[in-house]
Amino acid sequence: MYFQTSKTNKYPRLLGGRGVPASCRGRVARQECAASFCHRRAHFPAFLLLFTLLIQPAYSQDSSVIPVAATNGPVSAQQSTRQTRAITLDDAVSIFLQQNLELAAARFDVDLVDAEKLSAKLWPNPEVGFEAGDVPITFGPSILKPQKYAYGISQTFELGGKRQKRVDAANKEYELAQAEFQIVLWQLTSDVKRKFYSVLLTKSLFDLAKENKNTFSEIVSHTNDVFKLGEISGLDLKRLEIEQLTFDNDVASAESDYELALRDLRFTLGGDYRVMNVEAAGAIDYYQLYDFTPSDLRDKAIAARPDLKAAQLSETAADASIRLQNAQRIPDITVGASIESVPGAGSTYNVGFSIPIPLSDRNQSERAKALIQKMRAQNDQQFIANKVLNDVDKAMVGYQIQRRRVELYRTGVLTKINDVQSLTEISLKEGESSILELLDAIRTRRDALAGFYQTIYDYQMSLLDLELATATPLQ
Repeated sequence: MYFQTSKTNKYPRLLGGRGVPASCRGRVARQECAASFCHRRAHFPAFLLLFTLLIQPAYSQDSSVIPVAATNGPVSAQQSTRQTRAITLDDAVSIFLQQNLELAAARFDVDLVDAEKLSAKLWPNPEVGFEAGDVPITFGPSILKPQKYAYGISQTFELGGKRQKRVDAANKEYELAQAEFQIVLWQLTSDVKRKFYSVLLTKSLFDLAKENKNTFSEIVSHTNDVFKLGEISGLDLKRLEIEQLTFDNDVASAESDYELALRDLRFTLGGDYRVMNVEAAGAIDYYQLYDFTPSDLRDKAIAARPDLKAAQLSETAADASIRLQNAQRIPDITVGASIESVPGAGSTYNVGFSIPIPLSDRNQSERAKALIQKMRAQNDQQFIANKVLNDVDKAMVGYQIQRRRVELYRTGVLTKINDVQSLTEISLKEGESSILELLDAIRTRRDALAGFYQTIYDYQMSLLDLELATATPLQ
């Protein structure tokens, strides 16, 4: 909102001359017009203040930040900067648990199995019948007057405890569905943590590339000054200017990797990743060493692995299904009662029951399937138990290797590399070393730091492999 003042005076001049209306000419008339004008001038600031107070709430409301949930279109750069916040690893996991769509879909699968429990508790519905008998075949007035009516009702009663066994089987299937959901949760949570560390790695490499670019730009600027003094040849300056392109490409490549990793993290967290302006807090160079006992890790894995629990519950569900299918071979009995009415001759009452005779069909197919399902569950349980131990051993070997790599950098290699570059810069300023030697020192430091960041990232991945193998938080 802004006000524009025109250069043309909208009010008549009070001192006579052009622009003064005829009614304001003369001494007395001019005094009256001046008083009227001053009166209007006194009201104008008040009007302006009142107008400002009225439009201020609306202006503030229009310029406020739009909530993330109500934003559908692209977000401006100013809003993006204002909404960006740094999140820790725990924050990322918490956001993921609340709004990841793939995890929500897995929860719906559990709800679908839970809904099956409703039908398992139901009794068979009764049946009501009506019959009109002795209806004439020939068309005539008597066709609407049958000679006999019959009303009946029947109810099927399940024998062999089918209903209770059906409820028990539905409960076991629900427990199995919950265990399978834990498998999805276990795997997706590990994936979120890996994407978080990927953001930290790419961010550290991006910062390193920008630092190297700034350092090299200072060297080029210093070399240009030295060249103007005639102390070096133009060939050395051209080499540096060509080499500067490499540092620019490193920055562009590192920035691309960082942006892609950040978007992968936002997408995994769930919701609309375009308006979820979060970034990973922390640095990749922070790490902590742990001492693990292989036997302790194996025990934790056997006790906590959700896929092993699901295999065990699958066998339990198969046992419940076997009991239900065995009960299905027992025929159900249907009890019914009916009234047969003949106009003018009275009514008769009938009571009876029916039961099928299982001479051929005794539910052999479903009983055989239930037995096969149990044997399959037992086989899966043994396979997964062996796989759990193998996963722990492999993850332990990987962790030990990555830990040794980290310990190599703890010997002071990074400090020595930084000292070499600093001393080379000092020597260059004193004329004791060449620019190419400094360039080589910068490259060595860049490669060493990039290798260090990658090593810490691999170390964190080995910890996540251990967590995935044991299904137990180890950090």
